[in-house]
Amino acid sequence: MRGSLPEQPDGSFYREIARYRIQQVLSSFLAVTLHHRKVTVSKCILIADDSRAIRSATRRSLESPPGLEVCGEAVDGLDAVAKARSLKPDLIILDLAMPRMNGLQAARELRAMMVRVPIILFTLHADAVPPQDAVAAGISAVVSKMNIPALREHIESLLVTT
Repeated sequence: MRGSLPEQPDGSFYREIARYRIQQVLSSFLAVTLHHRKVTVSKCILIADDSRAIRSATRRSLESPPGLEVCGEAVDGLDAVAKARSLKPDLIILDLAMPRMNGLQAARELRAMMVRVPIILFTLHADAVPPQDAVAAGISAVVSKMNIPALREHIESLLVTT
């Protein structure tokens, strides 16, 4: 059997086979990793909530596994509109109940400005938001603040499609 392989005095043939096999294993590993990790490059997210504690907790939750980056925080809807204009985020998270401009109003204003990124309404009152109102405002998803895993799932799903 050994006689059928070309003999190389310096062993280069066997090194080449080993190098090729390592490349195959690494390629397979990367393909599996990228398949399971939907968001592969850092994405910029804007969080708008009037509660500093909620903004901070949401930021920590999103940034703990690499891949998502909170590029800005807004304290109300007006601030969110202004920061979306300057930061150009890949996704916006809006609270429903904020002073000066609520999340639905901010979403309508963002859509009027031709902002086409996904917008998630992240609220304690998710069941109180009629689906037709959310769709009319340009909201991509409504998620309860009580369900952080669902927020991350929606973010990853929405960012894969953009």
